[in-house]
Formats: sequence, C-alpha cells, structure tokens
Amino acid sequence: MRIARFAHSSGMSFGVVEGEPSAGLTGLTVAEIDGHPFGELRFTGQRWAVADVRLLSPMLPSKVVCVGRNYADHAAELGNEVPKEPLLFLKPSTSIIGPNDAIRIPPQSQQVEHEAELAVVIGVTGARRVDRAGAAAAIFGYTAANDVTARDLQRKDVQFTRGKSFDSFCPIGPWIVTGLDVSDVEVRCEVNDEVRQLGRTKDMVFDVPTLVSYVSHVMTLLPGDVILTGTPAGVSQLTAGNTVTVTIEGVGTLSNRVLTLE
Repeated sequence: MRIARFAHSSGMSFGVVEGEPSAGLTGLTVAEIDGHPFGELRFTGQRWAVADVRLLSPMLPSKVVCVGRNYADHAAELGNEVPKEPLLFLKPSTSIIGPNDAIRIPPQSQQVEHEAELAVVIGVTGARRVDRAGAAAAIFGYTAANDVTARDLQRKDVQFTRGKSFDSFCPIGPWIVTGLDVSDVEVRCEVNDEVRQLGRTKDMVFDVPTLVSYVSHVMTLLPGDVILTGTPAGVSQLTAGNTVTVTIEGVGTLSNRVLTLE
C-alpha cells in the first residue's frame, strides 16, 4: 500500500495511492482517508488524480534520525573507516521538504552534496528499547530520502549538525510504502538524468531492524519518526539548476530541483 500526504483544493489530507507508478504519475489516483493513516483506514469517498494535487512530504516527524557511513564504499570514498556500531546524528524537522520542492543552497557552503537513502517510518506503537523483532513490528513503512549535506561545513565543524540541518536539506517522499521487504532493494541517485549513486540495501553495514533497535535504545522513537539508513558511494556536488532524483526500488521516485537561497 502507498500512503501519501497531499494538498488539494479543500485542504490537506492523507490518502492511498491507487494504480501502478511505472509510467510516472499518469493514471494514478489518490483515495482520501479520514484522519491519520495509522490504525484502521476509513475512506471518505473522495478521489483525485495524483497529477492534479500537490504531493507533500508523506510524514512530519518529531525527529529525523540519520545513520552515517552505513555503506562501506561510501565510508571509503570519504576516507573514513566503517563504524563498529551505528553512527547517529539528527536532522531537524525544519529541514524537511516534499517532492518537487526546491533544495536551497545556502551562502555559507560551497559544496552541497546529495545522499540518496532508504527512509524508515515508525508506526503508531513507536519504539523504546525494542529488540529486532520489536523493531520490525514498529515499522510503518518506507519512503525515499535525500540527506543533503554541506560537505565543506561538515568537515570544518567535525560534528554534523550545521552541515546537515539547513532548511530544505531533507527531501522525503513521494509516499510511504507498507509491507515491503527492503533487505535487498536498489538505491539510485540521478542528477540531470546522470546516474551518480547506485547501490543496494543488502550492502548496508547494519540492516534496518538492527538500526531501529539500536536507535530505540538511545531515544524513544515516536509515531511518524523517520530513520535515514545511510547512503551508498557516489555522493557529489549539486549546483543551482540541477534536478536531483532519488529512486528506491519498490518505493518510488523523489525529485527536487536545486536553487540558490535568495
């Protein structure tokens, strides 16, 4: 099932996306649900063509928990060792944007880069000190994300907060897919139709249940919270005028244009 959050002529709603997205948004419809998608779904009877609504970030989490260097090839390309346990950092909720929103390059940075990632969305039970089985049960679904990074500021500051936290530095979408096996799916990033990153989740250092469990022993994961699971090799610079596209096999495609901050 694909769950979207979208804006329409009457306001904002959650809905179930119907149809097959192989040909883009053409032919897709979204069936509005009453309230939040957690729990039993109740449809209102309203439907829209997806092309006629604005897809928003599919969730507004209390926090975005990110995992660094979770692919050995990415750690190597930045000259880092693979961590012995998950390396965590946070992105603020104010960094979140949705499909087709603009990534804004701030004047403080001369090296803003893309990082294509599988994102995990926590379900209604949340997660606090859960084991692997509890972690799997706590997952609502998956979406695509771009952990946009001001690499020069990350290196300058040593810690990650400033370089990861600018407004617009966390595109997520286009929707949440439930019931998907993500143990071996493709993670792809294209910039202006040029493939920059191409990896598979089977090559993660720490798999999804391990990550959810680990994070839950550090901080309580609330319903709707998002975990970004790391990026494969191939990160590179974005410049104004680019279009950056993240595709997660079985999930969908997230595209954002890149502009300078005015």
